[in-house]
Amino acid sequence: MTREVVTAGPEDSVEDLARLLAERRISGVPVVDDQGRVLGVVTQSDLLKRTREPTLPVALNILDLHLFLETPGRFRQRLEKLLGHTVRQVMSSPAITVAPDTPVSELARLMEDKGIHTLPVVEEGRLVGIVGKLDLIRVLARPSA
Repeated sequence: MTREVVTAGPEDSVEDLARLLAERRISGVPVVDDQGRVLGVVTQSDLLKRTREPTLPVALNILDLHLFLETPGRFRQRLEKLLGHTVRQVMSSPAITVAPDTPVSELARLMEDKGIHTLPVVEEGRLVGIVGKLDLIRVLARPSA
């Protein structure tokens, strides 16, 4: 686990966040409030989605009746993530977090099942570290006792 975590605030600009990720060469950051509580996560993938053209919801036309396969609320959410100016607007929330004593096997399962690369570590509701795939690889590289 890395204890010195680079974070973003919810009102930071998307441009400042992109610059931070590039300068620090990191793949994502937890978004925290003033008390250190994790509000969400923003990754490089979230920012890369912003380069795509917005698409309209898919609709099926059955007997001249249009059935949309996406709710208006979900469509609005997707557009806000694409066009948002603040970290709050583009972050994935709620964040998937773990406790400091979460077993390595559970961390690996979560990362694989959810398709994520980093997990914020939370204790008593506050961010205390972050675990990435490289942290798990380091555990595997240790000589067996």
